[in-house]
Amino acid sequence: MAKTTKRRWSQRVTATSDALDLEAGVFAGRDPKQIARSLKRSAEASDRRKSDPFRSAMSMLNFYINRAGRTLPAAQHRRLEAAKDELRALYDRPRGGAHTRTRAQPHVRKTRRR
Repeated sequence: MAKTTKRRWSQRVTATSDALDLEAGVFAGRDPKQIARSLKRSAEASDRRKSDPFRSAMSMLNFYINRAGRTLPAAQHRRLEAAKDELRALYDRPRGGAHTRTRAQPHVRKTRRR
């Protein structure tokens, strides 16, 4: 029986996708600001990205968090979530983006009285 090599599709995507050319070890950093600045540099310098730099950087950060899943230590998960906020600050983008409600009150579903 042939020995199978264990490869993860997410590793291939990170290396070959049209998202970003990342600096080595960017997600292993201990400072959220450093992670965000590195992602911003990579996004702005990359010739491989298809969307604007902010979306590419945020997308790659979310991709890493989601693919790591439960194997990501809680402390590192908190750092990466903080890096999202730092990335938003670097690009002057509010948390929630276009999907936040602008009305003062949330939508209330009306029910019929019987």
